[in-house]
Amino acid sequence: MSQYSLVMEEVSKLYRLGEVGSGTLSHDLNRWLARWLGRQDPYEKLGQTNDRTQVGGDFVWALKDIDLKVPQGEILGIIGKNGAGKSTLLKLLSRVTAPTRGAIYVQGRIASLLEVGTGFHPELTGRENIFLNGAILGMKRAEIRKKLDEIVEFSGVAKYLDTPVKRYSSGMHVRLAFAVAAHLEPDILIVDEVLAVGDAEFQAKCLGKMQAASQGEGRTVLFVSHNLGAVKQLCPRAILMEQGQIKMQDETGAVISRYMQQGGREERQVCWPVDQAPQQQEIILHSIRIVDHLGQTDSLLATGNPITAEIEYTLKEDLHNLRITFTVLSHDGVEIFSSSDYLFQKADRLRPKGRYKSVCHIPGGLMSFAQYIGSVDFEIPGERGILMDQKISFAYSEISVNQYGQTRSPAPPGLIHPLLTWDIVSI
Repeated sequence: MSQYSLVMEEVSKLYRLGEVGSGTLSHDLNRWLARWLGRQDPYEKLGQTNDRTQVGGDFVWALKDIDLKVPQGEILGIIGKNGAGKSTLLKLLSRVTAPTRGAIYVQGRIASLLEVGTGFHPELTGRENIFLNGAILGMKRAEIRKKLDEIVEFSGVAKYLDTPVKRYSSGMHVRLAFAVAAHLEPDILIVDEVLAVGDAEFQAKCLGKMQAASQGEGRTVLFVSHNLGAVKQLCPRAILMEQGQIKMQDETGAVISRYMQQGGREERQVCWPVDQAPQQQEIILHSIRIVDHLGQTDSLLATGNPITAEIEYTLKEDLHNLRITFTVLSHDGVEIFSSSDYLFQKADRLRPKGRYKSVCHIPGGLMSFAQYIGSVDFEIPGERGILMDQKISFAYSEISVNQYGQTRSPAPPGLIHPLLTWDIVSI
């Protein structure tokens, strides 16, 4: 165990849907009696696979038979689709909740950044919350005081340090929370997807700090993110989670490639029912579509033809300075280019509440024969992210239709293959 910071042995977590606890006193007594007699929990037999597409069943395995060892000083990336069990895994490691069965061994102090505002008392000031978090980690007041200036400088919230955190924006919450977690010298730092709330500059600072904590200070970092480029940059090793199980543990590039190939097909049109749509207080996302030059979403995409990325959404309130960004990534998470609608809105940059469609036009003669990922972000630049990293996949086919029927063209090198203008002159 000494060379490992974290060890999980056959760990599983069973939840009853719609209930806190087992639901009734008789169920709790049945489970207690089974444990006392050394028998299997009777409700474990009812547990279903963690599959969001299935309907029915009261019990679900959020995690099932997890075996994981994390060496000291490693930065481990954790990726997977929404609902794969990533956050549940981190909550078990952070001791927010206990496993249904299995054993977890932890060596050292853990600092967790799981959700916006986690670990902060809303009525206390930023300064008071810093000392509160340090005390929870077992640090003395003098030790925390030595770190206070570094925390405040890193977070960039000095002006609001003596303001109750309930008045902080989500971005300020994350800034201070990460600064506290990273600077109070935990042996293990656990970071969930909350960094998506921060701006690009602060995200870069956080990635640098996590790298320094691992390489320079020998601390262990567990990093969950849908930003595959950040995971690839930061983490030498990663795990892929699917339906509550670890499907792959390997070098990060190989794991990302497997993740991108999940399902074995592209998904050029994603439409959500209203009750399942990604949303925040200000916005509901209805659909993302990749449409060819004929308005179709189920055809072969040819590199010579233009396409559009169509994003439909509803604003639940008036928004100033909203920016919708469409980013194109390679199949292994490398960012190729991005574009936003920021310069194409009205001069006052006010979008009244209502339903909208933002359309990004991608010209022909730009892309190569490859699989791509499109990522959509809704944000107020320089202030906060609203709804981030909503993905769709699409591919350009090497099969084209011409006077010879269907023919196959060789794929050129490179992530894109722009058709550029040349001049040939005699000199």
